[in-house]
Amino acid sequence: MMWEESEEDFKKFIIENKVIGFFEKPIKLKSGRYSYFYVNWRTIAEDVYLFDKLTDYLISYTKHLKLEPDCFYGVPEGATKLGIITQFKWAKNHDNYKPGVFPLSMGRGKPKEHGDPKDRFFLGFPKGNIVVLEDVSTTGQSLINCIQELRNNNINILGIIALTNREEIREDGSYFEDILMEMGLKYHSMSSITEILNLLNPQPEIAHQIENYYKKYGIREINLSKSK
Repeated sequence: MMWEESEEDFKKFIIENKVIGFFEKPIKLKSGRYSYFYVNWRTIAEDVYLFDKLTDYLISYTKHLKLEPDCFYGVPEGATKLGIITQFKWAKNHDNYKPGVFPLSMGRGKPKEHGDPKDRFFLGFPKGNIVVLEDVSTTGQSLINCIQELRNNNINILGIIALTNREEIREDGSYFEDILMEMGLKYHSMSSITEILNLLNPQPEIAHQIENYYKKYGIREINLSKSK
């Protein structure tokens, strides 16, 4: 499956499986912000068939970017499953699939208090060139923390892939992608929240609330009412 042929299908996959939805009353996000919409890949991650399809999309996108990682590593804990399953499928279909070539790694959600530094932070140490995976990027702080921990362990990062970018600024007005670029890292996103929201065509009042949200928190303003 080539990404050029499957990109539109991936957007349909997001919509059909209700990865993005709306609330009449806002919910409080992990970032502390109140949002009238959500991005939640959990339903996909709880279904073997759907997760198999998702990781196919991800592998196709990785090939499209011409990345050749030795290891996929999911940001703990939201992308832990994503990293493990993608790594397994990537290795199994590689010409060089043999012992000692492809590590199977995951990060601990909470570091152990004692033990070897590698064992404290990882269940299976990520080796070689790695691609860091994230499910949803909002302010990017969890991703940045993960990157810093990997670098503290001298791990080489080829790039970062997120399933969805919420395209929001941080509390200080900066944008996490710019921070990653300053760190010498390239961030890639398989889907843009702005593009998907336009396809979902939310009700006028919710659309208005989301527009206000992005006036305050977005890297750019969005207009969901233009077609109404």
